[in-house]
Amino acid sequence: MNVIFHYDCGPWLEERLAALASEGLNVRICPEADDSRFQELMADTEVLWHVLRPVTRRHIKEAPRLRLIQKIGVGVNTIDLDAARESDVAVCNMPGTNSRAVAEMTLALMLACLRKVPLFDARTRTGEGWSWPVTLQGELGEIAGRTVGLVGFGSVPRLLAPVLSSMGAEVIYTARTEHPDSGLPFCTKRSLLARSDIVSLHIPQTPETEGWLDGPAIDAMKPGAILVNTARGGLVDEPALVEALRSGRIGAAGLDVFGREPAGAGAPILALDNVVATPHVAWFTRETLDRSLSVAAENCRRLRDGAALLHRVV
Repeated sequence: MNVIFHYDCGPWLEERLAALASEGLNVRICPEADDSRFQELMADTEVLWHVLRPVTRRHIKEAPRLRLIQKIGVGVNTIDLDAARESDVAVCNMPGTNSRAVAEMTLALMLACLRKVPLFDARTRTGEGWSWPVTLQGELGEIAGRTVGLVGFGSVPRLLAPVLSSMGAEVIYTARTEHPDSGLPFCTKRSLLARSDIVSLHIPQTPETEGWLDGPAIDAMKPGAILVNTARGGLVDEPALVEALRSGRIGAAGLDVFGREPAGAGAPILALDNVVATPHVAWFTRETLDRSLSVAAENCRRLRDGAALLHRVV
């Protein structure tokens, strides 16, 4: 079975993918930036293992043998689902495989914002570690004693909430529906934004949630609050966030995702020293890849055998 892994791969991952040949999977690696190779490989591929680069209608229509688009992760907003339906191409994701990695990165971004890790790292490397601005003395803080508002209550917040609570934070959440089993206070969106010292986003990007944190919502946040987003960039009105960060209305932001990806060097959000940025890698650990490839290979076996696919979206 011909499979494309649409992502850059280092030696460890190349070896891991090559080993799948013993299971009848001919996994061809295609870096996301290599459009010509991708087009060439799509001509005879049966399964696309998709990571981040959007899968368009044209990609699907020009792949006559394509039977399955397997998202390596959860969010399928980067796949043209209508085109997949029209071409009878199944789309599956893999909820839960990257939850622990994303939860840990979310915590890391919270701490990096509170303790201004990038600033201290940069100054220490230039020999200025002991001459950091005294004006920052009142701006360094801890998780303990702060209110953390979780937006959504799926697998990532469920892992994160008890960790934050054990560190001394008050954890609250908002979601489409209340989760009584959480043991946490359920809030309206407006109440959560007003109360939270840290707001952390954990919802999918859909037509209903796009721009969830728009200008008015940012204005409703607690003054000086921190925003953490390891979900999707389209949840946030980025220009409004930039203005709020510039003015100090929002104290800091820890961002793994952006409105446009990959985020360019000239992006206004990246020019701000109260932003901690990572390039959509919250999900990426060796452990996540091991879990993800197990699910992806299993769905290929099921596709071959005509069995029901795991976590089918389309």
